[in-house]
Amino acid sequence: MTHPAVVLFEGEALPEVLPACDHYAGTVQRMRKALALQHQLGAVFDITFDCEDGAPLGDEYAHAESIAALINSADNLFNRVGVRVHDSAHAAFANDLSVLVKQAGARMAYLTLPKVHSAVEVINSIEKINHIARSAGIHRLIPIHVLIETHGALHEVFEIAALSQVACLSFGLMDFISAHQGAIPASAMDSPAQFEHPLIVRAMLNIAAACHAYGKVASHNVSTQIAHPEVAGADALRAREQFAYTRKWSIHPNQIQPIVNAFAPGTHEVAHASTVLLAAAHAQWGPIQYEGKLYDRASYRYYWIILQRAQKSGIALPDKALAYFHPIH
Repeated sequence: MTHPAVVLFEGEALPEVLPACDHYAGTVQRMRKALALQHQLGAVFDITFDCEDGAPLGDEYAHAESIAALINSADNLFNRVGVRVHDSAHAAFANDLSVLVKQAGARMAYLTLPKVHSAVEVINSIEKINHIARSAGIHRLIPIHVLIETHGALHEVFEIAALSQVACLSFGLMDFISAHQGAIPASAMDSPAQFEHPLIVRAMLNIAAACHAYGKVASHNVSTQIAHPEVAGADALRAREQFAYTRKWSIHPNQIQPIVNAFAPGTHEVAHASTVLLAAAHAQWGPIQYEGKLYDRASYRYYWIILQRAQKSGIALPDKALAYFHPIH
């Protein structure tokens, strides 16, 4: 049976669909805890091992080697672990790429570039990554995630999103506010101001628009209220419903499930999507009527993405839908 995505997106690149939560861990102890939690919950969230702001200062080479060893270990059960390296101007950047791409590039889920200032900088970094990978006999293209947290990156966000190897853009709220040198108040680092300050709203909307223009994933920033994990869930829901984000960072294990829940399609939405798509398949993907409404391939694409998001969130699809809509590998 032809995969529905082939029918619905013929001649187009398939939109990226990633787990809704991106959990950051910057020490080996926390990395191991994150992997253990991923074993428990399943691959409903990604883990990003951090070489940059969330990692201890000093001995960056040993830290990168520890990360590579964990990615290559049996504890990395789902191969859904990425890495944030230092920015390209940092003295440790070349070392990060050399160690991580050579030693763990075959199993690394993605590589995240922070503090970029232009599309050209991203292109140059990707070329270095691909060169190291080829030299190490790694033939896959490692997906690239990019942090949008500088004025330059925001100015060129559409050019960055258009790069084929880029899969996800994340909004770096803290660095973005810091780049305004006190002109944006500290209160905007938390809710509700982060969703209301005009400059932040503009940045969030531009990032989301760029991502959706090129089929990439828009990832929302951290929520600092780690003592109240429900805040991360509420932030995720607002980012989803008002700003079209489909993924969010977690900086504490207790934030993971509220974020996953906030982005997961509802039971009724999944059932409706399954029913519509099954009817569409029986109609050879021509227009159908259902409950007094007309549906065609434009709406089928929407409902297909809903099923993909449900699968990434660990939601069980109806048995009949599974027969038609097996996950894309």
